[in-house]
Amino acid sequence: MFEITFLGTSCAVPTVQRGLSAIAVRKEGDVFLLDCGEGTQRQMMRFGVSYMRVKAIFITHLHLDHFLGAFGMIETMALNGRMEKLTIYGPPGSKATFGRPKEFVEVLEIDGRFSVDFGGFSVSAFPVKHSRDSFGFSFEEKEKRRFYEEKAKSLGLKGPMFSEIMANGKLKVGKKTIKLADVTYASPGKKIAYTGDTLPCAETFRAAKNADLLIHEATFADEKKGEAAEAKHSTASQAADIAKKAGVKKLLLTHLSGRYKDTKILLEEAKAIFENTLVAEDGMRLEV
Repeated sequence: MFEITFLGTSCAVPTVQRGLSAIAVRKEGDVFLLDCGEGTQRQMMRFGVSYMRVKAIFITHLHLDHFLGAFGMIETMALNGRMEKLTIYGPPGSKATFGRPKEFVEVLEIDGRFSVDFGGFSVSAFPVKHSRDSFGFSFEEKEKRRFYEEKAKSLGLKGPMFSEIMANGKLKVGKKTIKLADVTYASPGKKIAYTGDTLPCAETFRAAKNADLLIHEATFADEKKGEAAEAKHSTASQAADIAKKAGVKKLLLTHLSGRYKDTKILLEEAKAIFENTLVAEDGMRLEV
């Protein structure tokens, strides 16, 4: 299970209601940041996400509203005695952008083939259509084996036997040998895809295929479709179209223009295409 907290949902310029781009993904006690706009550390304090538990920051592209907050956060971590390694994954140019960070920080540059394994899940990058070297990221849990509990118990499995057969692949119970495949089934892990800033594109469709959650930018409503195309952003309905075609379970719209103080039009345009849509708000939290 992933726990997601939206820390900043505005595009380019913060508003009274919305901070700049940042999303916290919590998994088994660790925090992973998707972008880190200006003011992210304060948003984390407001919404109960520990910046000292941040294990990695994934930067979608090198526009200031997506990474400027990392500098202040790193300084705060250092002042609080941070020793644990923090890795910043970003597009080409990230090492020069961050210069010589604190000793506990490592900056790694990524491309469209990037994938890193965190044990129970992996994070992969996919190219999107915005500025040069812009990426989205997908979080995907590994497949899990789950027990047919009634069948397993009817065959005599109980207590620590479940762990033993999971570890060894088979177990002798009385005179009978039970194989793991006989009492378990494969359960796909959860999947989340985040676009960063982008035009609607095939790369997002492929990365989000059958995802449990797609977090897609929706900077404009349809009335500004031309402006969206010129700035290489998406409208809410374009995000919904991607979600529908990719077969995702839920769509969250973020990176909203400050002109939409009332986001009703964005939600209505998206839901007309893909019903299970929500508009992200700063502080919104959900589990996947």
